[in-house]
Amino acid sequence: MKEMNENNNIEKNRWQKGKPRLAKFLSTMGAGVIGSLLTLTAVANTSLFQAGEVSAPSAQTEKTNSYTVQQTTASTNSLADMVEHSSKAIVGIVNFQNESNRLSPFAETVERGSGSGVIFKKEGDNAFIVTNNHVIEGAEKLEISLENGEKTTAELVGADALSDLAVLKIDAKYAEAVLEFGDSDQLRAGDQVVAIGNPLGLDFSRTVTQGIVSAVNRSVNVKTSAGEWDLNVIQTDAAINPGNSGGALLNAEGTVIGINSLKIAENGVEGLGFAIPSNDAIPLIEEMIKHGQIDRPYMGVSLTDLEQIPRNLLQDLPEKVGGGTVVTALDSESAAAKAGVEVKDVIVEINGTEVKNTGDLRKFLYKELKAGDKVALKVYRGSEKKTIEITLASSKAIKN
Repeated sequence: MKEMNENNNIEKNRWQKGKPRLAKFLSTMGAGVIGSLLTLTAVANTSLFQAGEVSAPSAQTEKTNSYTVQQTTASTNSLADMVEHSSKAIVGIVNFQNESNRLSPFAETVERGSGSGVIFKKEGDNAFIVTNNHVIEGAEKLEISLENGEKTTAELVGADALSDLAVLKIDAKYAEAVLEFGDSDQLRAGDQVVAIGNPLGLDFSRTVTQGIVSAVNRSVNVKTSAGEWDLNVIQTDAAINPGNSGGALLNAEGTVIGINSLKIAENGVEGLGFAIPSNDAIPLIEEMIKHGQIDRPYMGVSLTDLEQIPRNLLQDLPEKVGGGTVVTALDSESAAAKAGVEVKDVIVEINGTEVKNTGDLRKFLYKELKAGDKVALKVYRGSEKKTIEITLASSKAIKN
């Protein structure tokens, strides 16, 4: 017991001797902490003043602790606002065609397909819609579905298979909104675009997809009811699917810079959609409204690439002739017939330009010439090479 008390006294003496040193340590540590806090405060305040003069809060700001909170309003120029307005001018188009039934002597009108269209003009009692020719081709009736759920029928104003464009007309009372055309020549790869249309039918009407311009001035070979044609297009990665055809490709400002027309649909291929540039479409649309069709020079012949014709049907043709286009049918009242062109003639040159296939002839004819122009054709008739001069007629005059 005595030993325990002696131990306690020893510990108590150690504590008493250590108290001054502990107090001194805590005092030093406290001074350091306070000094650090003062230093941090000074640095923070110095940074604020170095950053510039702090302006007084405006009427729409509130001071909360050390943060300035400013009230904001919804953007008046948002993508959603643009889409909401533009969608009112996007319509669904249903193509109805007559179909015979072997069990009935009467033809039945059935739905054969659907697509999209853009209301781009109101004039008097009429509103005009642009779409693709392949959306309305062969239709007996065209039904238009509006954004508000209403439906009406459209009248075909004009169509052009090669450019894949068509113009329709409806009563102006159904046109709640109209979209303007933009300048497609100003587009650059990387510009943001939005596609609006009805992919896979009206169940997905006015679907919005966003992407960029992948390339401009692409040339895509398409097969049309008027033959093959190299279509000048805008390439985009905005999703374009069957049913989007005829819909709008819009820039960030909400103006139409393209008419969605086609996509490359192959396994393993993504994001390759194409639209007809607005600057290509506008003059054709205006001509269709004015004349009901595109006035192109008319020769009056049906043509097939030489490589598609068995050589035994052209036995006298020299072996050195490796390209050209063959006349397979002839309008007896056409300029070509009157000038002496015959079936089986192989056209190899037009106005000094080599013709390797039907596309070459068609491009030169439609891009370089007009109705009334005189052309010189070099043709092979059997083994004989001949030059035939033709004065081109107007396709409009032929139709009328």
